[in-house]
Amino acid sequence: MSLFSPHFPSLPLLLLPLLLLIISFATPSSSASSVVAFIFGGCSRAKFTPASAYESAVNSVLTSIVNAAMFSSYNNLTVPLSSSQDTPIYGLFQCRGDLAAADCSRCVGQAVSQLGTLCPDSTGGALQLDGCFVKYDNSKFLGVEDKTLVLRKCGPSLGFTSDELTRRDAVLVYLETSDGMYKTFRTTSSGDFQGVAQCVGDLSATECQDCLSNAIGRLRVECGPAQWAQVYLAKCYARYSKGGDYSPGGNGEHKNKNDDELQKTLAIIVGLIAGVALLIIFISFLTKLFKKDRDGK
Repeated sequence: MSLFSPHFPSLPLLLLPLLLLIISFATPSSSASSVVAFIFGGCSRAKFTPASAYESAVNSVLTSIVNAAMFSSYNNLTVPLSSSQDTPIYGLFQCRGDLAAADCSRCVGQAVSQLGTLCPDSTGGALQLDGCFVKYDNSKFLGVEDKTLVLRKCGPSLGFTSDELTRRDAVLVYLETSDGMYKTFRTTSSGDFQGVAQCVGDLSATECQDCLSNAIGRLRVECGPAQWAQVYLAKCYARYSKGGDYSPGGNGEHKNKNDDELQKTLAIIVGLIAGVALLIIFISFLTKLFKKDRDGK
């Protein structure tokens, strides 16, 4: 009997919500959700006139950013206005250095979407998510070093032992020096300490190093022996955590690795239950189908 036979009974519609619910619970919670966690955002005070040439240029910049993020993790662009006397619109995006291409593209798309809500009719705006950074403005910022403090958060003070302080400092030293090698994105760990730092790709090597040194210096002085800490400057950031992966978009709670393992285990169990449930539904469905065929003969 063909599956497309007119005698083939349709699956009861009441089962569809159940299947969708099972699938939603069976899908493992992914760390990819933290990629789009909000860090900070800001908008210029100046506004543009809706339906103006400026709005078209802003839309062009943001659309180009979304398109470019499908093929690269960093890019900047300049979109001129209709008049040669008008200041062009500058745009830039950058993804965290360890992101996969799909996550980078998704993060940038989410950032651009949020910018439209956060900064309606603003001549400039910037948004930092956990996994990416997007900015546009008519003031030229490309290639300009900017160490303005945008965000600083310090976790609870732990009162490190000398060994813990040594490991924490080892993480910060590597983030600052990168063993003498120039890298815009840097990540390292020492024991249960993890750290990550990154500067925006339009800076020179010297400017990047200067920015990161400033951010890491602030971490040491202003956060002290904190369980986790993060400092975001306008063109770079640095952060570290102890004993797990700190979710910077959250409320400062520490995400323990054991929680991740528990979530994975629960996802597997729910997935198995869902599979068994679907198998029972399918067997029941086939039983009714063959019974109907037998009764019809």
